[in-house]
Amino acid sequence: MKLRTALLLTVSVVIGLTPLAAWDYPGHRMVNQIALAALPAEFPAFVREPANAERIAFLAGEADRWRNTEDSPLKHANSMDHYFDIEHLPEAGFDPLTIPSTRQTFAAEYAARRATNPMGYPAFDPAKNQDRTREWPVGFAPWAIAENYGKLKSAFSYLKTFEECGGTAEEIANAKANIVYVMGVMGHYVGDGAQPLHSSKHHHGWVGDNPQGYTAWYGIHSWIDGGFIAKAGITLDGIVGRVTPAQPISLTPTAEGRDALFDAVVRYFLKQHQQVEPLYALEKAGEFKSETAATNVKGRAFIEGQLLEGGEMLGAIWLTAWRAAPMDTYLRGELVKRQAVPAGQP
Repeated sequence: MKLRTALLLTVSVVIGLTPLAAWDYPGHRMVNQIALAALPAEFPAFVREPANAERIAFLAGEADRWRNTEDSPLKHANSMDHYFDIEHLPEAGFDPLTIPSTRQTFAAEYAARRATNPMGYPAFDPAKNQDRTREWPVGFAPWAIAENYGKLKSAFSYLKTFEECGGTAEEIANAKANIVYVMGVMGHYVGDGAQPLHSSKHHHGWVGDNPQGYTAWYGIHSWIDGGFIAKAGITLDGIVGRVTPAQPISLTPTAEGRDALFDAVVRYFLKQHQQVEPLYALEKAGEFKSETAATNVKGRAFIEGQLLEGGEMLGAIWLTAWRAAPMDTYLRGELVKRQAVPAGQP
């Protein structure tokens, strides 16, 4: 209890200065590194080159670095991309399996329903809403992942086109650098999804009805993100041997016409959401205690399993983007025209 009290005091001091996130940097690094390990041999080899692999791992923390800014436009746009609090959807009359796959369409529908049914939306303190995110308690993590998937698919398209249609060495190098960047940054949001508390309104302790007596401790979020990982000595070496090879995601459109990749990402969040109550049950049973972290087999297995879930999903998204990327027909036409011009002519 003394340790928990000390941690709670620390969290109380920190809150308001820097927002808490899913997995500390070491955990996010592991998710990106697990994803790299999951990729098949035929995936473009340049991403495994030591400098690129390290950059992909480093960029796993980029979206959290953005959260440390005091610039309100970035704080507003970035903060909501880190979570998807699923309970708030049915409260507002939404089914997660039918919500629109475009961000602004969903936002417009959500705002319209809030205007006609304000009782279906959680109340908030305006004094704690300087970044104007409390109006959107669901969050936008699935949209952030799907949008980054589109960016990655585009980058693979123009890389393929540069490589096959006469791109310069500089153009090819820049295309590869862009791919590394998007892969790394995207990994953060997929990693967020693997931390179950990023899929639930119970993100910083259990709220509301609590018949099982789960903890309401605010600090549980940061403890799961990194404190327990560090105390238990969880490392990549202890996990990577269990990685399942990545399989591409089916891109068959849903019956509702929703984007297939977005649908897969929502289902990924729903799967992780099922682990919210088991996480709290493990905490209640003492499986995340600091003083026994190194020997808490169930707590350790839970965290390692979630890191694997995130890395394997990320690897599947990367693989899907590469395989689905077509030739960039506009760029190909421009390269053909460029090659038709004799050397030395404008």
